Amino acid sequence: MITVQQVLTVTTRGRGTLEITDSIRNIVRESGVGVGLAHVFVHHTSASLILCENADPTVRRDLETFMTRLAPDGASWLEHDDEGPDDMPAHIRTILTQSSLAIPVTAGRCALGVWQGIYLWEHRRAPHSRRITVTVQGHERLD
Repeated sequence: MITVQQVLTVTTRGRGTLEITDSIRNIVRESGVGVGLAHVFVHHTSASLILCENADPTVRRDLETFMTRLAPDGASWLEHDDEGPDDMPAHIRTILTQSSLAIPVTAGRCALGVWQGIYLWEHRRAPHSRRITVTVQGHERLD
């Protein structure tokens, strides 16, 4: 059994999605795992991970519009605003999405669907540096 763990640090431009698929694919390819799982975990409470369509950017814009309606910045009914009006909405968005993803590894590659991409979703308005741990576990490739 092989276990490889690597930490990615990505800088966001503020609220929105940032595709990290290629970074995850590179870690999986370099791990030597042929069959197994890649676990991706973000270490923050105001950013999340999503597996989303990667062909049409309007999908991610529509998700942002949806979340803006669901958890609006500065809403009078939100109490927690220690870091500004986007503080509690960012926590809500993270809780409603995911802090980790499990991606199957097949033949030494991420077994993603044709239109699937892995994204970090920044929920704060300001740019942030985000830490992501990728753990790849499984059996070695038999090339």
